[in-house]
Amino acid sequence: MRTITYYRVSTAKQGRSGLGLDAQRSAIDAFCSSRGCRPLGEYVEVESGKRDDRPELAKALHHAKVTGATLVIAKLDRLSRNLAFLAQLQDAGTKFVAADMPEANELTIHIMAAMAQAERKAISKRTKEALAAAKARGTKLGNPMGARAFGSERGNGAAAAAIKLKAQAFAKDVAPIIQAIKADGHTSLRAIAGELNARGIITARGGKWAAQSVSDLMRTGSKVNGI
Repeated sequence: MRTITYYRVSTAKQGRSGLGLDAQRSAIDAFCSSRGCRPLGEYVEVESGKRDDRPELAKALHHAKVTGATLVIAKLDRLSRNLAFLAQLQDAGTKFVAADMPEANELTIHIMAAMAQAERKAISKRTKEALAAAKARGTKLGNPMGARAFGSERGNGAAAAAIKLKAQAFAKDVAPIIQAIKADGHTSLRAIAGELNARGIITARGGKWAAQSVSDLMRTGSKVNGI
């Protein structure tokens, strides 16, 4: 399992002294020894758990995202005490696991899925009740254009737009890495692909980079990122 490790301490004093970090490192080392982890990076944050705007965490999550790695923390509260924030991580597809309670990863997913399902049911019920009330008042429901409003061309256009936005978002994630590679003197498509693979960065489909895939990404990125 490829991993990105994230440590957090609440005070600057703890950060300078190592107080709290040693215990977190021990927990993560023990976990990784039992799971055969392949660490790709390490990030240390000095910040209160009440805040979610943490730059080192953002870097760790980005590193995990572009490499397809799993974010490993010592304890779940080292990541966040805010369940809404954890839900956002899951919605973004971020994989993470707590060393002291590995099953919390799956448990969190199940809890949030159940909450989301309950909310969807509540919204559906309220919508049906509102439509029934409107109909009872004599309000005409539905699109006056009928089926013509949902033609295949419109549907295909929406799907194409979604694919384009996803490609642009991925290009935006990888752009700073390619810029750094170029700054190191690797400017050819083949050299950039080799560096991306060496750094553990995966393509949008989770595969290896080649000159053509770098070219495609840079063509997309040039429109939004300037790479």
